[in-house]
Amino acid sequence: MHLLLIINTGSTSTKLALYHQAKAVTAGHIDHSQAELATERVIDQLPLRRRVVDEFLQKRDLAPSQLAAVVARGGLLRPMPGGCYAINEIMVDELRRAAYGEHACNLSAILAQQIAETTGCPAYIVDPVVTDELQPLARLSGLPQLPRRSVFHALNHKAVGRRIAAEFGKPYAECHLVVAHLGGGISVGGHCGGQVIDVNNALDGEGPFSPQRSGGLPAAPLTELCFDSRYQRRDIARMIAGEGGLSAYLGTSDVREVMGRIERGDERALEVMEAMAYQVAKEIGAMATVLKGRTQAIVLTGGLAHCAWLIEEIKERVEFIAPVRVLPGEDEMSALAEGALRVLKGEEPAGNYPPQEMARSK
Repeated sequence: MHLLLIINTGSTSTKLALYHQAKAVTAGHIDHSQAELATERVIDQLPLRRRVVDEFLQKRDLAPSQLAAVVARGGLLRPMPGGCYAINEIMVDELRRAAYGEHACNLSAILAQQIAETTGCPAYIVDPVVTDELQPLARLSGLPQLPRRSVFHALNHKAVGRRIAAEFGKPYAECHLVVAHLGGGISVGGHCGGQVIDVNNALDGEGPFSPQRSGGLPAAPLTELCFDSRYQRRDIARMIAGEGGLSAYLGTSDVREVMGRIERGDERALEVMEAMAYQVAKEIGAMATVLKGRTQAIVLTGGLAHCAWLIEEIKERVEFIAPVRVLPGEDEMSALAEGALRVLKGEEPAGNYPPQEMARSK
């Protein structure tokens, strides 16, 4: 039996789980206070997060030597195709330096390597947010200085893609799907041949606006805003990712609060939510053109897929394209375990970081 430790560090929490094969046997979700996370750099949180992992194992009387592998959420790294990758020194060094961006997810692989080193078991990441399988045409933005980047909820996208493929009785590589992950950020991708060949950059400002992100913005007015003396660079960055979308319009990113306002007759809240659904549907339609109309299913997933009102608003505009499947939530922990198991069972090889073909082309 393969015993796996799963580590998923988020902006405000640390999620941990133990899996026997593909079945969770125990899990922990630790929320961190703002005071605990008030560090100059994300890497400064490493001792706190390590202490949480150690306490999780100690409470379950589990020695690291019992683990077959440690599996981590991937951080901000170089672009790479989807899959399971062995954590190595190059990866850990880049994450420590935040060479490709600061985010709490960078800590997951560092912690995984530390735990794995105590027993000699392998450590992996699976389908990181920088998964890049864009087709060549999707990389052109309109300015050669600004090529499009692939940054999205790859782990959940791929997991639900495989799940729908299994329901069809087909390999994932033979399916044509449009997957929309609806969460604090929203990413909509075209899945073809087992790859996400186009997807909006859900971090840097593309696609639909979301509870916390601005999505695509009018370029010329944004330029004026950047040179407005009232704002500094970090202010604009927060507007795009963190304080955009619902937060900017309504002062909250909590969809439950917004729906409560709508139920009490708040017309502005209704208009903004309708606009978010409208933009998601429009992006789904765009991805259907990427697949040249051969879409077998549209999949709505992520935390906001629990909101029945939002789902109906989107379905009304897109179900003429293809059948709509709703898979609420984002079972990242299971997806991480399943990715590592495919390697441990010999069903696919673990990738090496950095992938040579991507390293040469970037």
